[in-house]
Amino acid sequence: MYKRILVPLDGSPSSEAVFPHIQALAHAFGADIILLQILLEPTEEFSIPTSALAPPKRVKRLQMKARTYLNAVCSKLEKEGLRASYLIRQGGIAEMILQVAGFMDVDLIAMTTQGRSAAQILLLGSVTYQVVRHSPLPMMVIRT
Repeated sequence: MYKRILVPLDGSPSSEAVFPHIQALAHAFGADIILLQILLEPTEEFSIPTSALAPPKRVKRLQMKARTYLNAVCSKLEKEGLRASYLIRQGGIAEMILQVAGFMDVDLIAMTTQGRSAAQILLLGSVTYQVVRHSPLPMMVIRT
């Protein structure tokens, strides 16, 4: 049923609260776990102009930090007998989650939510809400 499970992470312990739930699924179905971390890009109005050929040092540091974090998470999952890989992307968070899900042909998107109220979602927005609203795929949403 599930062959590939996409798990967006932001590096926080609350985003990792989904692991106990997906580990059981991954074991049961022999599914691959694809971890995704999205680096935020500043909007054009606020970004500092740099050469298109050389990414700014800040972006390189963020990429290295994300790579280190995701390698550690993959190692933990592999010690549990699971197959895990990761991707690092830049862009809008909800849009990139949906784009990667389609590109990687995943069967399930599993992520956590902060449990905001309807008013907070209206005022602040919610990445999880946007993904659920626009995803054609099954979702597993765990409230932290």
